[in-house]
Amino acid sequence: MSIAAYIKEIGRGKEGARSLSADQAFDLFSQVLDGQVTDLEVGAFCLAMRIKGETVDELDGFVRATHARCLPLHSALPTASAGVVCLPSYNGARKLPNLTPLLAWTLARRGAAVLVHGVSSEPTRITTAQVFAAAQMPVVDTAGALQQAWSQGLPAFMPIDALCPPLAQLLAVRWTIGLRNPGHTVAKLINPFASLPAGGTSHMQVVNHTHPEYAVSLTAYLQHARANALLMRGTEGEPVADARRQPRFEVFKQGERIEALSRAPIEGVLSTLPELPPGREADTTAHYIREVIEGRQSMPASIEAQADCLMQALQA
Repeated sequence: MSIAAYIKEIGRGKEGARSLSADQAFDLFSQVLDGQVTDLEVGAFCLAMRIKGETVDELDGFVRATHARCLPLHSALPTASAGVVCLPSYNGARKLPNLTPLLAWTLARRGAAVLVHGVSSEPTRITTAQVFAAAQMPVVDTAGALQQAWSQGLPAFMPIDALCPPLAQLLAVRWTIGLRNPGHTVAKLINPFASLPAGGTSHMQVVNHTHPEYAVSLTAYLQHARANALLMRGTEGEPVADARRQPRFEVFKQGERIEALSRAPIEGVLSTLPELPPGREADTTAHYIREVIEGRQSMPASIEAQADCLMQALQA
């Protein structure tokens, strides 16, 4: 098969490009993920979408196609938990310590079943997978291993290579063409438990952005998808609150923004700063996390507030 007809629509430049319907986007992304197109077509698709940008309908189709190819994880659901929290982790630490594992542990301590998914390594950053491994927290690649971690009350990290191998291959195209592609947006929207029926196990996902304009488009998508999510500005693209200052938390349940559960950002001049790791290396960050877990360091207030917000949303 060929996606040339789709590329012709989306590849007309920033002003002339036409958007795809959700069904067209589903078909296009399905062909890309299933390897039914040439490398040249994949590159053309990535560059065209980079210039045009994704619409809500296109994101809808891309995410549905990806969910259809994710490892089934419903069998891992614990019989008793406060609900599931999904933390997509695809950026890693560039300057600051990566404290996504600390948020994951904090949520698990409160009774949530926490799944972190993301890339295992990144050439220029410290990934959550590396901190999980250094902290001796579970890194899993099957539903059975995830179930075992959750039965022990622990959060777990699953590499995207295990959760959705076709998407992992699309993400890797970045290192060939030098640019991110729609797969990177989709990866941050994956929630393997999004299809759980209402009234069953509660679930939330954290969706983070790095630029204000993405908050607008992601809000529109979450409303369209009727998602249960906490939308926030991430820390260097990670789904954890900046330990130095709490960002705005926007809570959505079934796509509706819930004012009572959302939280305003902390603004103004900070009088004190939390004590953070002296470096961003995985071992250094893991040692700091262990210090917090064992009570020898204080939990950053912003991460505590994020955990509070997510747990309240699970119970709402």
